[in-house]
Amino acid sequence: MSTVQRTIRFTLNGEAVAADVPTHWNVVELLQNRFGLFGARESCGQGLCGCCTVLVNGNAVSGCLYLAAFVHGAEVTTIEHGAAGRELDAVQQAFIEAGAFQCGFCTPGFVLMTRQLLDEKPDPTEDDIRHYLSGNLCRCAAYPEIVAAVKLAAQKRRAGQGR
Repeated sequence: MSTVQRTIRFTLNGEAVAADVPTHWNVVELLQNRFGLFGARESCGQGLCGCCTVLVNGNAVSGCLYLAAFVHGAEVTTIEHGAAGRELDAVQQAFIEAGAFQCGFCTPGFVLMTRQLLDEKPDPTEDDIRHYLSGNLCRCAAYPEIVAAVKLAAQKRRAGQGR
């Protein structure tokens, strides 16, 4: 029995790409199996933890629930697109400086959500940060450091130290 496949074309991290994918694949399977990108990780499989976060047309989606076929014609951004050349962006640098990770499994999702938050609200309050990131879980409990990293990233962006 053969699997039904579909050809999808989309922009991945700024580059036009195409892939033949089984119609039942989700975005995480697409990214890992066709493009070798492992930043988005399936953890809970229910869209509850944020480990699989990717941006589709600038909006965060749970890659474990979002069918690969849905990205046809869309712009997909993953954690791998974060740095321009070898320079870290303000959010990545802030997460490092604040020690906002332990095992790092959840970090890509938090970084992408932080970018989206700061794009929408450049000077968020602590309540804004906690509310916005409430869909992301850190099993190591680095939440105080994550909040500090978001505040630091906002400062860096306002000071013109990266996007």
